[in-house]
This record gives sequence, C-alpha cells and structure tokens, in this order.
Amino acid sequence: MITLIGLFIGLAMGASVVISQYFGAKDITNLRRATHTAVVATIIMALIISAIGYYSTPSLLRMMNTPESVFREAVVYLQIFSLGLGGTMLYNMGSGILRAVGDSKRPLYFLILASILNIFLDLLFVIKFHLGVAGVAYATIIAQLVSGLIIFWILFHSHEVHSLSWREMKIDTRILSRIIRIGFPAGFQMALTSFSNVFVQAYINSYGAASTAGWGIYARIDAFVILPTQSMAMAVTTFVGQNAGARKPDRIHKGLLQGLFLSWGISACIITVLYIFAPTIARLFNQDAQVLYYGVLFIRLNSIFDPVNATNQIEAGALRGVGDSRTPMMIMLGSFVVFRQIYLFIISRVTSSIYFIAIGYPIGWMVCTTLMTLHIKKIGWEKKLSALK
Repeated sequence: MITLIGLFIGLAMGASVVISQYFGAKDITNLRRATHTAVVATIIMALIISAIGYYSTPSLLRMMNTPESVFREAVVYLQIFSLGLGGTMLYNMGSGILRAVGDSKRPLYFLILASILNIFLDLLFVIKFHLGVAGVAYATIIAQLVSGLIIFWILFHSHEVHSLSWREMKIDTRILSRIIRIGFPAGFQMALTSFSNVFVQAYINSYGAASTAGWGIYARIDAFVILPTQSMAMAVTTFVGQNAGARKPDRIHKGLLQGLFLSWGISACIITVLYIFAPTIARLFNQDAQVLYYGVLFIRLNSIFDPVNATNQIEAGALRGVGDSRTPMMIMLGSFVVFRQIYLFIISRVTSSIYFIAIGYPIGWMVCTTLMTLHIKKIGWEKKLSALK
C-alpha cells in the first residue's frame, strides 16, 4: 500500500512544505492557491491510484512469494483497501494543510476518532456479520473516509487564511509545478523504497511460513514505533518550512537539533520497552512457538537501531522543509534500495543465517544517516536558503 500511495504522500509533503513557506512569508494569495491546487490534485490522484492498486494487487503479492495459505484473503483485503484509498488521501492532504499552518492537534483528534471507529466496525463486521477479512478491510476504509471528510468539512467551514472555497477550487500550474518539484522526489523515494521492501519480504518468506508470520509481527510493531519519529520529522519539516519562508537560518538549525534530541529520547524509551517485553508483545499476535521465536528476534534485532533511523528521518524532514527533496531522495534510494539489495543478494549467498537477512534494514539506516549528516554539515542552511525561490 505504501508503494502505491508513496507518490501521493510525497505530493502531500510537497504541498505542506510550499504552504508552510508561504505562511512563513505571509503570502496569503499564493497560500490559498497552493491549498486549492493540492486538493484538486488529491482528488485526481485518488482515482488513479485506487484503480492501479485494485488491478495490481495479485501481481504484487505473487512477487512477494506470498504463501498460498493466505494469498486469497490477502487479495480480498488489499483490493477492498485500494478502493477506499480516497479517504486516506483526503485525510493526509487535509491534515498536511492544517499542520503547515501550525495546527497539529485537530488532525490528531480526527485520527483518534477514526481509530476508535475502526475498532468498533472491526468487531461489528467480523463478529456480528461474519465478513472475515473483507469486514476488516471495510472497517478500515470507512473509518479513513470519515476522518478525511471531517477534516475537509473543517477546512470548508473555517474562516482562517487556509480555508477552502468551491469557487477557488482549481489548479495553479506554477504552484503545482513547485509542489511536484518538492514532493515528487520524496514520494518517488518512498514508493521505490517500499517496492524494494517487497524483495526483502521475499527473502524472509523463503525461510518458511513461521518466519513470514514473525516478520509480520515485527512489521505491525514497527508501524507503531515509527510513528513518533515520522510525526517529529513532519513537525521539523513544517517548522523549517515556515522559518525558510521567513529567512531565519538560525532557527532552522535549532529546530533540527531539538527534533533530533526529542526523537532520540523517544526512541530510547521505546527500545527499552520493546526489548524487555518483546515476547509478551509478540504473543498478542500469535501463540505458535516458532512464530514467536522469529517475531521476538526481529523486534529486538531491529529496534535497537531505531535512533539511527530516527536521525535520517529528521534530517530528511529538515532538508525538505527548505525545499530540497532531491538530496534526501538520492541518499535514501542509494541506502535503502541499492545498497540494501546488494547487501541482501550477497549475504544470502554467503550464509543461510536469517540474522544477517534481518539486519538488512539497520545497515541501510546506518549508511543513510552517515551520508545525510555529512551533506548537512558540508552545505549549511544559509546556502540552502539562498537557493530557495
């Protein structure tokens, strides 16, 4: 799913950066044009990506060596989920607009509401109506659609500078070009990285159904663990974007440092909990002894490197905030895709130990963080701002 919506997530990120820069520069006219351009582009992309997701799901699952025992249900879930991607995209773009002007609380409230609704609908559709995995998919897309519609209702009824109006709902090609210039590299990097993870999954799947299930447990846990880092990175992007618009390089530097310190502290707390309680957490998903072995192994082995991953995410967020999405894209693709795939290809032929396969993620993180840090130290924020148009 991240592979399919990666380009859109990049677009939403690009829109958020552009809007935050206009907000920092107090350019209300272009801020409104950027807001409405982003919304129209979202609607168009939602239709395209939903169609691609629906029809490409079986092929992508085959490419991942998905076990036959779960293949049919995986197709059902992902095809239904693809048809409901519009709700996810509306929420992401709407929340990106609010965060760009400093409002991060209401997107959180709507997300909490959607999560509670999702749980309720899961129970209703699965237990009451016996819809199985299809019921879980329907619950997810309905909850996401509700959150997206609420956030857009807020935007249409707001009296702030970022409010939406049907009369202004059109694309400004100049601003769209700028959004794409900033957002496409981030989205392309995210989509291609996620696509390369399909092959990582294939390596894991080759060890059998137990390792597949164990990696699935780790992936679910990691999806929660990465949220604080991603949220901090988005906050840094918005903060840097506003200060880039206001031409304040000193505040950009301070914002990056604060983001790094906060993300490291949060990561340390999460690592401690995960490492101690990994067996207990894994049992929430599966009771099979072999699956639990792999699940605990993957959780402990990868989580201890989370501060390294947090560092490159925060630094990439800062670079995108000043409008430089190309550098993070090149570094992340080189580290997460090219280097990681070469490493896995070689190591899988040198040893049969799954330990060396599992640390393919952390090794890519370390390479990425090293290159990103060296780039920021070499260039400096003043030079980045001088290139900002």
